[in-house]
Amino acid sequence: MAQTELDSSWAPSTGESFQDSFNLQIEEGNPADFLPVLEVSTSSLCQKNTIPKPPPLPGKNFGKVNFPKRVIDCSYVSKEIKDMWDKLFKEAYGADVHILTEGKAIIPAHSSVLGMASPVLRNLLQQARVRNGVRYIMIPGLPSEAVYAFVRFLYSSCYEQEEMKKFVLHLLVLSHSFLVPSLKRICTNLLEQAWLTIENATDVLQLARQCDAPRLSLICVRLILKDFKTVSATEGWKVMRKADPALEQEILELVVEADSNKHEKMKKMEEKRMYLQLHEAMEALLHICKDGCRTIGPRDKVLKGSQVACGFPACKGLETLVRHFSSCKTRVPGGCVHCKRMWQLLELHSRMCNEPDFCKVPLCRHFKEKMQHQSKKDEAKWKLLVSKVIAAKNISKASSRRPVIL
Repeated sequence: MAQTELDSSWAPSTGESFQDSFNLQIEEGNPADFLPVLEVSTSSLCQKNTIPKPPPLPGKNFGKVNFPKRVIDCSYVSKEIKDMWDKLFKEAYGADVHILTEGKAIIPAHSSVLGMASPVLRNLLQQARVRNGVRYIMIPGLPSEAVYAFVRFLYSSCYEQEEMKKFVLHLLVLSHSFLVPSLKRICTNLLEQAWLTIENATDVLQLARQCDAPRLSLICVRLILKDFKTVSATEGWKVMRKADPALEQEILELVVEADSNKHEKMKKMEEKRMYLQLHEAMEALLHICKDGCRTIGPRDKVLKGSQVACGFPACKGLETLVRHFSSCKTRVPGGCVHCKRMWQLLELHSRMCNEPDFCKVPLCRHFKEKMQHQSKKDEAKWKLLVSKVIAAKNISKASSRRPVIL
């Protein structure tokens, strides 16, 4: 079926001539140069009457040949092909290499397959000793099952899920040592997505650093920092402390830095929340003094009553503070804590107000005049506070305008 479609693509479409399929470039010459040759050929052909007359000379419309566009490189490996390569490995048909592993196990293989799959194995095969036409190489220090799974992958790129999960760390080492990037990608992806746990995080981190897997190493570090108390109680951490004290020191420094950053972030969030509360208090103060709220407001406004809901979140608390301030007997900046807070709010409003002559907030103009006699140090502190409150105000407006994604 596929062959029919490929053949039909070369067939000319309806109405397309043979000359239209080719565009040949021919240097122009004098037609007289060709006439003697044609005349001789014609006369001889006419006498024998066995060979047809030659075709006419090509015209000027011929140019370059229009070859079809090159087909984009593509590949498809069917299950049958993979099974064939898998069968070749398992049956060892025509094997000329014996791989020696731990426990004196022997894995037969083919030198051509190993050499093409890994440049490191190619060099080993060139230096291997030959006995009775068979080359012998050794892969020590790893379980024979892991080496078997590794060599099988070189043939067919196949592996068993249980074997991969059991020997994924060994296969990561083998893929890095013998330069097999496809297997290395599979091992790192499986560890990153599913098989990285608290128990093996330390072991995987050490191998990731040795096998040049930076992304996997970063994920391990994040997991360790996320639950360092649990990780530090694992057997892998205890072994790592003895085997690699430098790595332990590096992780401990990262833990201290992460804790410091966490506290710093919480501190900034607390400051931002405080400045936002001050901004809400400024809005509530202006609302109370200008429009009036439920049970408190200017004398020329009709109060709404306590049953009406207020849209300013800080209004209720500020209302209580204003009532205390109006009835407090002390009412001096250093005498009462609540009155001191009210004085500070009034001064902060005055510094943020742009219309002191028309403002209905009490003492607004008074604080404007007081600012001219303050020290530079106090003035700098107040300017910093005002800038922080305005910044919190802008952030609040920006977040309220942001569309909600459902």
